This record gives sequence, structure tokens and C-alpha cells, in this order.
Amino acid sequence: MKIASNSSTITGFILLGLPGPKERQVLLFVLFSVVYLLTLMGNSSIICAVRWDQRLHTPMYILLANFSFLEICYVTSTVPNMLANLLSDTKVISFSGCFLQFYFFFSLGSTECFFLTIMAFDRYLAICRPLHYPTLMTGHLCTNLIVSCWVLGFLWFPVPIIIISQMSFCGSRIIDHFLCDPGPLLALTCSRVPIMELYWTIISSMLLFIPFLCIMVSYALVLRAVLRVPSAAGRRKAFSTCGSHLAVVSLFYGSVMVMYVSPTSEHKAGMQKIVALFYSVVTPLINPIIYSLRNKDMKHTIKKLLGT
Repeated sequence: MKIASNSSTITGFILLGLPGPKERQVLLFVLFSVVYLLTLMGNSSIICAVRWDQRLHTPMYILLANFSFLEICYVTSTVPNMLANLLSDTKVISFSGCFLQFYFFFSLGSTECFFLTIMAFDRYLAICRPLHYPTLMTGHLCTNLIVSCWVLGFLWFPVPIIIISQMSFCGSRIIDHFLCDPGPLLALTCSRVPIMELYWTIISSMLLFIPFLCIMVSYALVLRAVLRVPSAAGRRKAFSTCGSHLAVVSLFYGSVMVMYVSPTSEHKAGMQKIVALFYSVVTPLINPIIYSLRNKDMKHTIKKLLGT
């Protein structure tokens, strides 16, 4: 993706990050370093478990392993730079570096929306079409769905990001955030561009609400099918299978939608940082815990992998 820097007006930005005394900055550095390492370990353990155990070579677990890899990429697009920012005195990020982070963060977030959708579709087929599931969700279809998620995710935002990068920036270079976000960036342009803001709102809304609607429809059909299962044990098994995915969907979409519909207030910047930290840093840490704790096969394989 080609980024054109308007060097006559601005050559870099100042990311305020998480401001505070030096002691607090060091404490936050240690805290987020531990969170980052635990996130890498947790998601890597799921990838290794699926790779190592032949019984987990099914579409559900293959999708989960790819989702874990996505989570590693997603958290890596923000946390290393945030850690460097905490220890930096200048807190400067280059123009190109800012827009590259902007692109990868939103592209990986878009890919996550699509992944959560196909994972819901997989559970729909497994529970509502159990007899046809092996012939419908083939390895070929699973691979195509995974590739489509990555391609769609990385093609969703490049056009508006390139347009924003070619705008003229003047005045303050300060971004009151720990990452390069469209709101603060558009606020730094020399003149407001309502059409660009409207375009960004439309494509962001489509990205959020179309996959979310597909997920909700899938689980409405799953719920209807589960309630028709005569045995209580069968219903429990079906709910257990879907419970972990629903928990992850709730965490991700809940926090993103709070960010999206949050009202403007004097504390908006602070609230945005907290919510952004939750869906960009905390959820990738919690996801492998949810999947491993609620899934007996995954829990058993990880225990064997760790030798416990």
C-alpha cells in the first residue's frame, strides 16, 4: 500500500498514549509486556494443539487455529509500538509508521469480523445440518472461507486510508490516543472533509453490522434447532459447543460497538482509550482462555502438550 506523505505540512505525529508520571509509565510497560507475552503464549498453544493433535484436524478447530494466529497479528499491530511509546520521551511516530499501523490495525480488525462470521456459519452447519455437515464443510470450502476472510479484511480499508494520508495536515501534531485512529487524524486536517467522514462512517457501519447480523441470524437458527433436541444432554453439548464462540463475539462486538456509538463528551478521549485497550489488548488475551476452558478436547490436548 503506497502512502504519500505531505512533507510540506507534517512529517510525523505525537502519540500521547497513556499519559502519567514516569513511574506509572514503567508500571504500565511491565503490565502490558506481561499481557502481550501471555497473549502470544495462549494463542500459540491453541495453534500448536490443533497442529499436533490429529483429532483436532476438523473445520471448527482449523478455523480456531487461524483465528488464534489472527489474534497474534492483531495484538502485535498495536502493543509493541505502545510499549515503545511508554518508555519514549518524545512519543513521536513517523507519518508512514502512523498510517501503516492505521492500515494493519483496521485490516486485522476487519478480518476478525469476517472470521467470527464464518465460525458462526460453521456452528450453524454443524448443529442445524449435522448429517450434511461433512459434505458441506469440506476442507476445500474451509480453506476458501479462510482465504476470503484475509483478502476481504485487507481490501476493506486501503482506499479511505490512502485518501486520508494524502490530505494536508497542519497545526497540532498531537494524537490523544495510543494508536493512529481515524477520528484524531481527521481532526488534524487543515480543513474538514464531511464527505470523507461520511464515507468512513458508512464503510465502518457496514463492516460492523453486516457480519454481526449474519452471526445473530446463525445463532437464532442454532438456538431454534437446539431447543428441538429431545435430550437435555444433547442440548447441553450444543450450547457448550457454541458458548465459547458467543462469549468471544460478545466481548469483541460489545466493546467495538460501545466505541462506535459512544456519545461525544469531555471524557471521550479517555473512554476511547479504555474501550480500545479492551478490544485490542484484553480480548486477544481472554479468547484462548475461553476456548480452552469451555472445550474438553482443546483442554485435554493443551494439557498433553504442556506435559501436565
